[in-house]
Amino acid sequence: MSYPKFEIKASSNDQFYFNLHAINAKVILTSEMYTTKQNCKKGIASVQENAPDSSNYEKLDSRNEKFYFNLKAANHQIIGRSQIYTTAANRDNGIKAVQRDAPIASIEDFS
Repeated sequence: MSYPKFEIKASSNDQFYFNLHAINAKVILTSEMYTTKQNCKKGIASVQENAPDSSNYEKLDSRNEKFYFNLKAANHQIIGRSQIYTTAANRDNGIKAVQRDAPIASIEDFS
């Protein structure tokens, strides 16, 4: 298996989602649920298109003093959410990883 890559998966309720794995194989972004695989693939294309632009990231803090981010499309819809990070610096490194890896990531279908 080569990284970075998007993995398309099916959920237990017959919907689809994707995870973006960084070059170190860790999940750095997870999508919303999609009702069709085709829409899931469109979501991946949107991530690839919008990931390089720093203004598309929303940096957030959770109630328990953890950090995460959302990646938004041009229409301001969330197209991916990060994992939870223990520091703001780690969150910022996660954003850099998405910016670097999403545009070049391969796509594997595990659904």
